[in-house]
Amino acid sequence: MPTPPTTVEDRSPGTIRLHQVHKVYDNGTVALQALDLAIQPGDFVSVVGPSGCGKSTVLRLIAGLSQPTKGQITWGTAADHRQLAFVFQDAALMPWATVVDNVHLPLKLKGKSLRASRSAIQEAINLVGLQGTEGRYPRQLSGGMKMRVSIARALVTHPNVLLLDEPFGALDEMTRSRLNSDLLRLWERYQWTVAFVTHNIYEAVYLSNRVVVMAAHPGRIVADIPIDAPYPRTDAFRTSSHFNQYCRQILDCLTPAEASATHP
Repeated sequence: MPTPPTTVEDRSPGTIRLHQVHKVYDNGTVALQALDLAIQPGDFVSVVGPSGCGKSTVLRLIAGLSQPTKGQITWGTAADHRQLAFVFQDAALMPWATVVDNVHLPLKLKGKSLRASRSAIQEAINLVGLQGTEGRYPRQLSGGMKMRVSIARALVTHPNVLLLDEPFGALDEMTRSRLNSDLLRLWERYQWTVAFVTHNIYEAVYLSNRVVVMAAHPGRIVADIPIDAPYPRTDAFRTSSHFNQYCRQILDCLTPAEASATHP
């Protein structure tokens, strides 16, 4: 793996902009309506909101896994500067493959052999703290370890944009807290642009420099809240009055959003 770049500009994908984006599914469901969102290079943006408000749809549109019905998505840079990785809620590991083989998968799909990829794979495994597990199979790993493998599989591609769709939602609180801190450490080191979907307000405030709140029926943004707290963040931030104020502000925005999801 090459030496990590030291500036955002070295690997910047440009500003990601969603302008007046609508998404209507074939069954007539309006997933998103007139959504405007800009994610600056190096941002860590968390998206929160009730189930069905289109959070995951936003990530899929950014990733190009789905296309908007109306509106535009622009990156502000040449396509060859985009190195995007997606981490899903389910680790989605191949049960018959070892940790090394699972991490190798995206490189294999690009035609790179395991032998040529060994160094990059090992460094990605080391970055997520899984050295010593290279030969294990998913059935031999805890839930947190499986998610670390999934993150390593994303990191091995050297992304500059990282999309994460509730990656820690199924984990216990201690494991989740530890992985939050590990993710922030890696984000500060590599200066990715991150879009992170979560239902957990506390997680969103701890991780992000911005929290976007969505409502449903139709999916739309109702608040975009800057989190004005310095990095690196520690456990002391989680127990501060500043942290609690941000959580209350987001909860106050979420309450009517939840009501609209329950009573369309």
